[in-house]
Order: sequence, then structure tokens, then C-alpha cells
Amino acid sequence: MTTRSSAQALARLLRPKSIAVIGGREAAEVANQCDRLGFKGEIWPISPKRDQIAGRACLKDIESLPGIPDGAFIAIPPEPTIQGIGALAARGVGGTVCYAAGFKEAGGPGIERQERLVKAAGAMPFLGPNCYGFINYLDGAALWPDQHGGQRVERGVAVVTQSGNIAVNVTMQQRSLPLGYIITLGNQAAVGIPECMEALLEDERVTAIGLHIEGISDLAAFERAALLALERRIPVVALKTGSSAAGAALAFSHTASLAGSDGLFNAIFDRLGIARARTVPELLETLKFLHVAGPLKGNRISSMSCSGGEASLMADLAEGRSVVFPDLAPAHKTEVQNSLGEMVHVSNPLDYHTYIWGDEARLTHAFTAMLRGDYDVSMVILDFPRGDRCQMDSWWPTVNAVADAARTTGNQAAIVASLGELLPEAMGFSLIEKGLAPMHGMTEALSAFEGAYRIGRAQDAPRPPPLLGGTAPSGTPRLSDEWESKRMLAAHGLTVPQGALVSSATEAVAAAEALGFPVAVKAVGPDIAHKTEIGGVALNLHTADAVDAAVGRMAKLAKRFLVEKMVTDSVAELIVGISRDPQFGPYLVVGFGGILVELIGDSRVLLLPTDRDRVRAALDSLKTAPLLKGYRGKPAADVEAAIDAIMAIAGFAEANADTIVELDVNPLMLRPAGKGVVAADALIRLAK
Repeated sequence: MTTRSSAQALARLLRPKSIAVIGGREAAEVANQCDRLGFKGEIWPISPKRDQIAGRACLKDIESLPGIPDGAFIAIPPEPTIQGIGALAARGVGGTVCYAAGFKEAGGPGIERQERLVKAAGAMPFLGPNCYGFINYLDGAALWPDQHGGQRVERGVAVVTQSGNIAVNVTMQQRSLPLGYIITLGNQAAVGIPECMEALLEDERVTAIGLHIEGISDLAAFERAALLALERRIPVVALKTGSSAAGAALAFSHTASLAGSDGLFNAIFDRLGIARARTVPELLETLKFLHVAGPLKGNRISSMSCSGGEASLMADLAEGRSVVFPDLAPAHKTEVQNSLGEMVHVSNPLDYHTYIWGDEARLTHAFTAMLRGDYDVSMVILDFPRGDRCQMDSWWPTVNAVADAARTTGNQAAIVASLGELLPEAMGFSLIEKGLAPMHGMTEALSAFEGAYRIGRAQDAPRPPPLLGGTAPSGTPRLSDEWESKRMLAAHGLTVPQGALVSSATEAVAAAEALGFPVAVKAVGPDIAHKTEIGGVALNLHTADAVDAAVGRMAKLAKRFLVEKMVTDSVAELIVGISRDPQFGPYLVVGFGGILVELIGDSRVLLLPTDRDRVRAALDSLKTAPLLKGYRGKPAADVEAAIDAIMAIAGFAEANADTIVELDVNPLMLRPAGKGVVAADALIRLAK
């Protein structure tokens, strides 16, 4: 990857005032596309075989350039490309798009060929190889060898993708998204996503940045760029594809499997205030909303439609999301009711009925009354008719009414089409001019609001500390048994049960009588992890004979036994684990605990270091969170003590960042509020 200084130099390539195009058909197409976009700078074609390209006389070689171009597009075979890159770098060219394939992506000799390409480029940034290039719609620079569907804009969003085909498709969108830049990365031999982000942040005309990510090769650089975007309050939205290899196939721990293939990327996006999109339409709609409205300060939304069916559907689609439809306050409800009359049942989402359709004054009155509520964004569901077969005249009163209501109240409004094709591109741009967000699809609109809320919350929150990272352990991992693991964690502030380590049934009975019944008896050994499955645990033992019999049954499993005082008032159980990823370092998992932990699969991943607020938010986001707050007559759990315990485990991981491989505390038993928590089981594996 390039250094930080060359990431800043990349802005020269992305905003060129002069361009060299080197090659044949693809180079000619670059010149043609620049002309079509109205590029005002110099274009110097270079081809030893052609007399002219796009009406311009061709130079025969790079050395003949009459000036030093800010950017170059080179589309010749791989070996000559390396020579050409070296010549461009020697001339002081700002940067290059390297179109040719046959490098690292081809394997074999291509790997060594790419290494020579990087060496030839030196400090000159270049996109690729195996790269389609980029289009700057703000300045009309298209170092892009193909047709595209975009047009010049004065300000807009930037999309950076590792896929040339996705980039082409994004330019063809008809969603009224003002596209400022589209950048493809190819093999990322010299320039990756972080450098592009930092260069784009230098352009004040960029309103938001969208990322298509297959993987992050330089996590520290990505973290730095994302935090810079937060600092400059430029929203970032990511579409992550593929799967992570996080903690695969570790022997004893539940933690790695609970993290899941996407858990670590969810965690890094959440940590850095990046909204996550699951589909290309979600990515584009979220970017569009951010372009028009910016991030949201809160998650309170309202919806209005002239159909009860749409109102019900919208309520259903919001179920389980981080945005909410709050009920109207009494005074606000009265105001809305008065604007619509007694025939309408006022609620949120609101069905305002069709009897005021086409009456702009009454529509404006009703929408203004609704928008006066305490909402972060309000939407009107409005599907436009086909322009080739229908008339649109009677839809304008609704559009004008929404715009007037938003202007009068100063609140943000969106017009949402339930079907994407029912909001024409020209209408969408007209809505943007009126300050309204034109949203294609109800689900996509809700996702966009969620993303805008996540970003707004992160922009106003304290910045997270740098990731813990840590050198990957080089020694052979050693599994500590339950007794040893609990002793280590207790030293960091984790509460463990009263207990004793014994080596015979006689000692076990004596320990149980000293502790007081009921007790638990467990087999202890360095090779014993999942004790339940092998009969290595006996719980709720109330008599000496029961303890004696339990030790007798476990004698074939171990030579040592742990006798512990039972926790009898637990109201909920959590799992708290630490696992390790080669890229992200140690990370924390919290979730629903117990023997069914993997079957339930309710967990959240937190990167380290973390803090109490993040831990609390993770617990609140669990599907099983109601169990912590008191469920069906049970008392509420001691959540504050649980957070203390989780932070103690995180502290242990931070103190052992270079040696910890994995850790499980399962279950962490939560007692009623004010009575604390107890780590009923724990296992740790450290590298020697």
C-alpha cells in the first residue's frame, strides 16, 4: 500500500487538469468519455501505432509528452505496462490507472510481475492493475474505457468498489442519486480503500462515501481513514461481501463460532460509525438520503399514506429495526385530527385517506400538522404513475404539499415509492431540488434511516481508542483448567464461586460441608473443556452421599475435582468470550449463555479496547435482552455487575494481548439487581 503522503497525492490523480492516455481502443475510449463529460483539461494520447485518437495527434512515446500530466490511463500488455509505469513515474506524473490484467490475480508469474510493477511506480500512486479506472463527474474526468450512465454534477456521493462490474452498474442507476465519483480498485497493488477515502475527503463537494468491500488488507489504515471521515462529518456506508475467517476451527471455545462470518465486520463498522448496507439498492438509497438530509440525530420517524394497507405494511417492516414509529403526543394528535377531520383515525403510521387527494391546501395543512411532531424524518408514501401511459398532474399537489410542510416546519421529509420503478428519475431530481429525499422502496428507505441514525450517533459520540491489535502468539497454546482460569480472572476483578480444589471423594465431602449445600462438583484437567457432554459436571448436590457418588462417577475422567457453592438465585445467564483474529486481534463476544449457547446464537461482537457504554449497548441489542430486565415476573438482573464482569474480562484480554488465544466464561450467572454476578465456568488458552 502507499504511504499516507501518497494517499494525499492521490487527489491529484482523481482531480486531474491534464491526462495522458496510452494504448489503443481503450485509450481512445477514455479520451471520448472525457470529451462527452466536457473535460476542460489537456488530453495527450500516446500510441506508436496510431496517428490520432479522438481527433488528437498521437505522441509516439511517454518521453514526448509536452507537459507533466496529473493523471494517466495505460492500457497495454502487462510487461510493457511495467515499463510504461516506470517512465510515467520518472516524468513526475500525478498518478495512473493500470488497466492490464495478468498480474497477481492470475497467480504464478503474475505475482512476481505485480511486485515489479509496484517497484517501477515508486511513490507514484496508481489504481489497479486489472482495473477499470474511475470517473470524476464533478470535473468531467473519465479515466474509464467504456460507456457509463452518469452525468456531470456539482456535488454528490463517491462510490469506491473492488468490482468493475458493480461500478458499471452503479453508473447506470436511475434512482436520482447524484454520483460525484465512481472508483474501481482492481488488485489494489498500490492504492486501496483507505487511500481513496482520504483523498475523497479532500474534496468538499463529496457529500457521502460508499464502499463495496470484499476484504480489508490494512486495518490500521482503514481505521484511520474512517475516523477522519467521522471527524470531518462525511458519512460512510459500506456493502461488505464475502466471509471472514475469524477464529476458524478453534478447539474448545464457543466464542469463535458465535462471532460468525460477519461479526467482526459488523463490530468494526459500528465502532467507526459506518452504516452497513446488505444490498446494492440499500447502499445507493442510504447514500442518497445522506446526500439530501445528512445523518440523523435520532431514530424517531413518521409515515403518511392514503392507504391503510401501506400504513400497516410500513409498521410491519419497521419491526425489529433501530428506528421507531412513536405514538403521537396528545396535543399533537389533536392538531393532526383537526387537520383531517373525524373520519380519520390518527396514528403513526398514518392513513390520511384519499378524500383530500388533489386538494393541495388541505394536504399541506395535514402534512404540516404531522411534521410538527417530534420526528427526525417523516415520509409520505407516494407511487407515481407510468409516464408513457398515464398523466401525473394530480400527483403534484401532494408533492408540493410535502415540500411546503417541510419548509414551514423545518423538518426533514422523504417521499417513498413502494416500488422502485414508480419514482421516475426526473421526478427524483425534482424532489431533491425541493429538499425532499426521493426514496425507492419502503424497506430500503427504512434501512437508509437506520444507517443515517447510526452515523449521526457516531459523529456525536467520543472517538474510540485505536484497536488493541497485538502480535500474533508464536508459542504453542496451552489450555488452563477451570480452577486455574478462574484464579487468573479473579485477579482481574471477576467474581467466581466459593470453591475448593480436591483430589478425592473424602476431600470433596469435607469441602462441600465447609461451603454449605447445595454444591456443584466438576472434573478438572487440562484436556477437559466441554464437561457437560462427557459427564464431568454434577449440579445441585444437597448431601454428602451425593457428592461422594459424583466424584466416584468422575474418577475415570480426572484426578482432581472442583467443589463449588451453587448459585441458587440466578435470573439470567450470559456467555462472555475472547477470541482472536489474525487481522483484528483479540475481540470480545457477549451473548445469551448456558448449554444451548450455540443453538440460540444470540450474541454481539465488540472489538478491544471497549468501554461500558459499548458493552451496555451490546447487551441491550440482544434478542434475549428482555430476560435481563425482568421477564414474566422474574426480577431484573444485576446488569451493572454484569458490565463490571465483562469489563474485567476485557481487561484480562488487554493485559495479555500478545498471548491470549481464546477465553470462555459460560455461564456468567446474573443474580437479581444489587446482588452481583458469578462466573460459573471459565476456560482460558494462552500461548506459552
